[in-house]
Amino acid sequence: MSTELIGLDTSKVEQHGYLFGHPIAHSMSPLLHQTVYDNLGLNWSQFPLDSMDMELFLRLREHPRCYGAAVTMPHKIAILKHLDALTPEGASVGAVNTMFIREDPVTGKRIFWGTNTDVVGIRDSFYQNVSNPDACFHDRPALVIGGGGAARSAVYALLTWMRAKKIYLVNRDRSEVKAVIDECTAREYGGTLIDVATIEQAQGLEGVGAMVACVPNFPPKTGEEKEARRVLECFLAKSHKGAILEMCYHPSPWTEIAEISQKAGWKVILGTEAMIYQGLEQDKYWTGKDISELPVQEVHQVIASKLKEAKL
Repeated sequence: MSTELIGLDTSKVEQHGYLFGHPIAHSMSPLLHQTVYDNLGLNWSQFPLDSMDMELFLRLREHPRCYGAAVTMPHKIAILKHLDALTPEGASVGAVNTMFIREDPVTGKRIFWGTNTDVVGIRDSFYQNVSNPDACFHDRPALVIGGGGAARSAVYALLTWMRAKKIYLVNRDRSEVKAVIDECTAREYGGTLIDVATIEQAQGLEGVGAMVACVPNFPPKTGEEKEARRVLECFLAKSHKGAILEMCYHPSPWTEIAEISQKAGWKVILGTEAMIYQGLEQDKYWTGKDISELPVQEVHQVIASKLKEAKL
């Protein structure tokens, strides 16, 4: 299918990819990846494909110069059945945010792979911003706020790479928590997940070292939302002060949860960090280069400038 038919001119670049999702107008993904390609001297681009049309995307990915795609909501699960293979991260989380392409050495057939770099973004946000993980969060309980896809990615990262000995789940909706526990258990990494529903329960539990907040930035209004906030504040008030990654960064990375966490003495890691490190991990798959070869500082600078510009 000609990409010109959807208003995209890919003829001026040697290779191209897509950001496939809806809505994606606020996404900084194309800016991040263009910064990487420009600094590497690659005539590549990532084009935004704001669409719900999976069949359209499947035709576009067949272009011989397409290197892959970032896949965002609502397609992270729907894309699974259209992939030939999954990395361990993609299979274990059960959602894919990255498609990359490899060639079968025998047949020359293009193989469409899926992976989940959100988990790496969460992991690297902590290890790149916490100077002493042993003192901060290793071998301690962790806490995840939320019940969606980001919460599942956080659970995977905390248990697989960050030495969390158990994970407390805090959320306004008990059915969402049960769904996370059931799904993670079915994928064989849910045995240490604990639903913390009340402040009384939270008061009797050990303090945590790492928290990941995976909810939108809005003040709690319902009784369930207020109780979830009280549970969070109970853990923030405990004697051990660790690090919290606030995944929400739109429209601003400094949220209510970031504010109360900082006031409680916690180290706050902004969600743009996770966005940056998951994006760099994507470029490792697409370019074949190691993180040490990618322009990490330049990407940080460009994203910081964009955020500053958005506040003006």
